[in-house]
Amino acid sequence: MNIEKIVEQQRKYFHSGATIDVVERKKNLKHLLTLLYKYKEQFVEALNQDFNKSRFETIETEFLMIVNECKFMIKNIKKLTKRKKVKVGLANFPGRGYLLQEPYGVVLVMAPWNYPLQLALEPVFGALAAGNTVVIKPANYAQNTSQTIYELFKEFNKPKLVSVILGGREENQTLLDQQFDYIFFTGGTTVGRVVLEKAKKHITPVTLELGGKSPCIVDEQADLDIAAKRIVWGKFLNAGQTCVAPDYILVHEKIYEDFVKKVITQVKSNYYINEKLRDDFPHLINQKHFDKVSSLIDKNKTVWGGKSNGVCLEPTIMCDVDFSDAVMQEEIFGPIMPIIKYNNLDETLQHISLLEKPLAFYFFTKDMKLAHRIMNRMSFGGGCINDTIMHLTSEHLPFGGVGNSGMGQYHGKKSFETFSHQKSVLVKSKLEISLKYPPYTKKKERFLEKLL
Repeated sequence: MNIEKIVEQQRKYFHSGATIDVVERKKNLKHLLTLLYKYKEQFVEALNQDFNKSRFETIETEFLMIVNECKFMIKNIKKLTKRKKVKVGLANFPGRGYLLQEPYGVVLVMAPWNYPLQLALEPVFGALAAGNTVVIKPANYAQNTSQTIYELFKEFNKPKLVSVILGGREENQTLLDQQFDYIFFTGGTTVGRVVLEKAKKHITPVTLELGGKSPCIVDEQADLDIAAKRIVWGKFLNAGQTCVAPDYILVHEKIYEDFVKKVITQVKSNYYINEKLRDDFPHLINQKHFDKVSSLIDKNKTVWGGKSNGVCLEPTIMCDVDFSDAVMQEEIFGPIMPIIKYNNLDETLQHISLLEKPLAFYFFTKDMKLAHRIMNRMSFGGGCINDTIMHLTSEHLPFGGVGNSGMGQYHGKKSFETFSHQKSVLVKSKLEISLKYPPYTKKKERFLEKLL
């Protein structure tokens, strides 16, 4: 597979004007939607092989997300690509202006292994709707899912429009050495920096969807039953291998003990049958990642879980955790829930503000004025009041990071905008105000001063 040749073929295809026709874009998206349904059960099986993911969780967190994104583009592509009239001001009277959405060209989408289907294809639909060609690099660790993605686009059979490159570091390196018109990367901060450095050579615009330690605060006025239910679901979804999972939980000292009890009860209810872990609890992706996550467990602070079977680590709850503990030094990305006690909210928020900006932020309370004040105060990619993760599910809420957690956004309309350059066009008639032309007289100067 000659990567350089694939990129060059796509570039020629793009410059031929073949992707400009909106009717053709919509036709391609409809074809892909049909193929998604055709390959649904193959994706279910592939994700089960890669993660032991249940059919329900695959459809809920992977398949439904990409189907909805594809449908959104099909439904709204005419509106999204429509020329938009804008005012041009007195200086251009009686001219008129408009904005055009222009595709960048050849786009590279690099996907991670934790949601290998959703995060590989969701940005692709925005890129295609905007009129680009796309090279997809699925995650090497999730080999079964990546192979199924490859088979789907092989049947799609338009390599000049969409090509899938399988492989590992060598292929990643070769891809990043090519000149793309846009790069969309989802993954870790370390590789994200490499992508940014490579993009700099060709001044290529980049979207980086990274991660970080996303805090979740439960204040003394929170509904503890709701908080425990929603935090446990968000934390242990995909065995914690979720970039926007609540990484650590900060709980007010007045409700700390009650919260911990309710969390343990919820964990038992969700994931155990007669104290035995359910068979459909997802596994960690591989032994290397399992070893890394397991090393963060402090047995002296573990109040539930900690046991494992192969690369399956059961939901683990750690109490009386401190910011200096090993589990707090890096993003966990696994089924470990550290719970920290706090007594002063302002001091806690100040401490969080001194850390790297997180991808997500969650706050549980009944005091909506307080919640909105904190949402205004804190810096983060996106978040929820009295829930976790669900902000990702709305096409009207753009998703993306800030600072160390990434740059750029997508989902719904924002996906289309991300992969489009907005061109400004001014149209002038024969008539115009001749003020701008020399000679510059005192009369013209007085008129100009009046405009000021």
